[in-house]
Amino acid sequence: MRVLIADDHLLFRDGLKSLLEARGVEVVAEAQNGKQAVEMARHFKPDIVLMDLTMPEMGGLDATRVLTADESETRVVVVTASEDDADLFEAIKSGAQGFIPKNLEASQFFELLDGVTRGEPALTPGLARKVLREFAKPEEPKEEKTATSLTEREREVLELLVQGITSNKELAQRLVVSENTVKYHLRNILDKLHVQNRAQVIAYALRHRLVDPPE
Repeated sequence: MRVLIADDHLLFRDGLKSLLEARGVEVVAEAQNGKQAVEMARHFKPDIVLMDLTMPEMGGLDATRVLTADESETRVVVVTASEDDADLFEAIKSGAQGFIPKNLEASQFFELLDGVTRGEPALTPGLARKVLREFAKPEEPKEEKTATSLTEREREVLELLVQGITSNKELAQRLVVSENTVKYHLRNILDKLHVQNRAQVIAYALRHRLVDPPE
């Protein structure tokens, strides 16, 4: 796993870098603002960018939007001290693959990072519930938004994602198919809904009532 750290606090960057390297994670670069994060991500092409929200020159959300628009293989995970739900929701809308509080225990932090490499959203159960509740709220129709091109199997995948089953292994077991088949269906769903990751898929599906929200 190759990681870029974007945070304007040197002490935090040093601590996070030491923690990552102790687990065998390669830290390819460090950025102290969003502008540097974008430039370095484009140059080094890391697997994951650990993005702070509040930084000079360009904030983490703007940098996330730029990197998401690049459509590269790099995934952005917000790592922040913010406890504001609005930041959480905006981060997911901006294309972040996850939202990790800075006070999270190291074991859970690495568990979430490992999930990101498999395409899973990096959200604690509590934050995942908040995202589900927020995006389950009905949206005033501004334009017709349908997903009639989704196959029956792709809708089954959507329903499982909304229920909280997000790992390829679990999805494959539920659908009685291979993990490669799951990846194929997920890629089709992302393309058809014009979203970048599973967290956005879940948000889109709930926002536009493509599937029923969980109880």
